[in-house]
Amino acid sequence: MSVEIVNQKFAARLVAVAEATESMLDALLQPHCLPGEKTRPERLLEAMRYGALGGGKRLRPFLAVETARLFGVEGDGVLRAACALEMIHCYSLIHDDLPAMDDDDLRRGRPTVHKAFDEATAILAGDGLLTYAFDVIADAPTHGDPKVRADLTLMLARAAGLGGMVGGQALDLEAEQSRTPHAKEFVALMQSMKTGALLLFAVEAGARIGGADARQMAALGRYGAALGAAFQVADDILDAEGDEQALGKRAGKDADRNKATLVAARGHEEARPRRDALAEEAVRALEDGGFGESAGVLAEAARFTVSRKS
Repeated sequence: MSVEIVNQKFAARLVAVAEATESMLDALLQPHCLPGEKTRPERLLEAMRYGALGGGKRLRPFLAVETARLFGVEGDGVLRAACALEMIHCYSLIHDDLPAMDDDDLRRGRPTVHKAFDEATAILAGDGLLTYAFDVIADAPTHGDPKVRADLTLMLARAAGLGGMVGGQALDLEAEQSRTPHAKEFVALMQSMKTGALLLFAVEAGARIGGADARQMAALGRYGAALGAAFQVADDILDAEGDEQALGKRAGKDADRNKATLVAARGHEEARPRRDALAEEAVRALEDGGFGESAGVLAEAARFTVSRKS
């Protein structure tokens, strides 16, 4: 299969999964109550929808859906798991943008949730998306096997929590107060938690739903970890060099806030080669897994992470 055909297939699949994710999130975030719920407060639901709908590449859902497709598994169940993950991601963005965190006014080219609503509503909107994510992933329509749903729930909790994304955010905030240069080992650890954990979960969740064997799971785990690391280094470079209009958010804030990034720790000369090497490491992991041409779209996703402009 030619590179051009793979690129076209990747672009088409990325758009298709983004549209399907948007549609499923819209259906999940409706006013009607589920069994056990009393009511869904209108303003809170509006803020949750504002934070979750209408933007983003939906890379995390894409990785979950496309990994499951490697094993011939598709449908609403996979998409529900992908949307649960995206809710976690969107909650984290809402909270990251708060004045007590990164204090950002723009996200995806429009006012952040706390600017469009207010800080208290933004906090609750993030809390609502976080808890609803576990409702969705643990519910029967996501997968017919309770063991698979339990595994996914545990995996997501650990990727999102103390030893994953939230812990990484705590390390990130601590690093802002450091008076010494950030060591690249610390940067790698922090980023593997703050950003990498959810990207890795996306791949491993798709593999779990698809029924991957131990060898396939190990290879896909290496792919997800390398892709997650490449994504964050690319993000660091974009913040330092990117166009604010293309990014849809304020550029240059990492340096302003003494963020722990590979750019800050080692400079652009090391960051760019490291980014590219990680992307190729992800591609090699797919080759090691023996997936062949069926993994072409996932391989292109790794390359996309280092070539994107936003």
